Amino acid sequence: MENINTKIGLVGLGIIGSSIFKNIHSAGHISSGYDIDENSMRRLSNEGFRTTESIDEILENANVLITSLPSSKALNETIDALISNKNSSIEVVIETSTLSLDCKLRNEKKAKNVGIEVLDCPISGTGKQAETADIVLYASGSEEAYKKVLPVLDSFSKEAFFLGDYGNGTKVKLIANLLVSIHNVASAEAIRLGEESGLDLEKLYQVISSGAGTSKIFELRAPMMIEREYLPATMKMDVWSKDMSLIREMINDIGIDSPLFEKTDELYAQAKDHGLDHMDTASIFELLKKKD
Repeated sequence: MENINTKIGLVGLGIIGSSIFKNIHSAGHISSGYDIDENSMRRLSNEGFRTTESIDEILENANVLITSLPSSKALNETIDALISNKNSSIEVVIETSTLSLDCKLRNEKKAKNVGIEVLDCPISGTGKQAETADIVLYASGSEEAYKKVLPVLDSFSKEAFFLGDYGNGTKVKLIANLLVSIHNVASAEAIRLGEESGLDLEKLYQVISSGAGTSKIFELRAPMMIEREYLPATMKMDVWSKDMSLIREMINDIGIDSPLFEKTDELYAQAKDHGLDHMDTASIFELLKKKD
């Protein structure tokens, strides 16, 4: 495969996708974006970013395609559109969505059959972190393709690890998300305990953040819990429920005990009943308060 020009198309302009789009544009790459949501397209267009009227326009005018999609169905349809477009100039797909391993493998095989490399590159980080390219990529697949597009990956992340065989990125992502889910609940418990013990919560946050008990999730979400302000969401509860299902599927397939995740999963499952679906996942704090 020859060196790839930095003509980039991005499909999926949600919270994460729109941030990726802005960062690759700021890095000087020629870029254009597409989403089925016309409001997302209009907002970015009004901000001066180039959007297209169809996915085919993206496929025919870019060498690298970045996908940031909400569902397996969306990825299936995007890869099918890529394969069926005889005028496509896409050489590499950077697939950043958090989806099932089966879906990723199936679509990678379809693309490879027509000579297109797909990199499995799920993201570790929140929407807020994506805004400043403070995210980590778990890349897997062809090492040659990874090296070719590394300048692109570097333009919207702080680090892009190469993890070997295609699909390893998704495995690592789900393990990382298992930790995120537990750290989020642990952060809520810590803030709740501090509140009930009469501590100054701002001071508590400052002290915990500087010591051994901190985590990236505590640092990002404890302030939201302290203020009890969960909008705008950096990760919505209803979106996160998909990730929880994928983690649970991986655990069940491998057959290990996961007592901390099981208890955490029970709490997240209650979010819908408490009207938290569209709130940030930091709103798990509200569930703990309701249990008092």
